[in-house]
Amino acid sequence: MYDDLGRPVRLHLTAGQVSDFRGADVLLAALPDETEEVIGDRGYDSNRIRLSLAERNITACIPPKKNRKSKPPYNWYLYKKRHLIENM
Repeated sequence: MYDDLGRPVRLHLTAGQVSDFRGADVLLAALPDETEEVIGDRGYDSNRIRLSLAERNITACIPPKKNRKSKPPYNWYLYKKRHLIENM
């Protein structure tokens, strides 16, 4: 999440070999009501995360895993902005 100046305001750090899902529950539970989109990498591609976001009318911008049979669409241009978080 970001403040009005675009600075990150919430970070949940996990151990290097821990699945992204463990951190996702913590961060997604605390999203503000006005959240419209969530950008995540393939590690966050799960039906559970997508359903959780959809129930709150939040668009999931998460590319599907390569082995996923049904590949949900995502906004490729928005996804490219994710590098700002990665570079933090």
